[in-house]
Amino acid sequence: MSEPIHPGTRIGHVHLKVADLERALGFYCGVLGFALMQRFGARAAFVSAGGYHHHIGLNTWESAGGPPPPGTTGLYHLAVLYPSRAALADALRRVEAAGLSLDGASDHGVSEALYLRDPDGNGVELYRDRPEAEWPRDGTGDLTMVTRRLDLAGLRAEA
Repeated sequence: MSEPIHPGTRIGHVHLKVADLERALGFYCGVLGFALMQRFGARAAFVSAGGYHHHIGLNTWESAGGPPPPGTTGLYHLAVLYPSRAALADALRRVEAAGLSLDGASDHGVSEALYLRDPDGNGVELYRDRPEAEWPRDGTGDLTMVTRRLDLAGLRAEA
């Protein structure tokens, strides 16, 4: 086995094939609040949080007008990490204000997560990590992630 990857390594961005660029921008910018960083006509756009060059690329190069993918292989979901519980609560407020429904909401012990679909049927996870000191562990110190129902009323109270 090779040496582990550097612990500071992170996923830098995701690039999605979408059927309708305007509709995708309406979701990622209009609902979730990402900022449009660059656009290439009606075919591609790059959006981010905090002025980064891009966290999400969107394009119609091979997918304009296409149907959602079938439920076999492919992207399960992209995950957007929020810096705090209050920021995740704001994301929930935005989703609900847009009239969108959640596919699920889970407390994993290490994180709290909201699950939904973008307009092209791609899975989207909106989550926040708990501080590592709060992660659930067993008697030997091994991580014991769980999946419990997330207290949405408690999360809404954070907004």
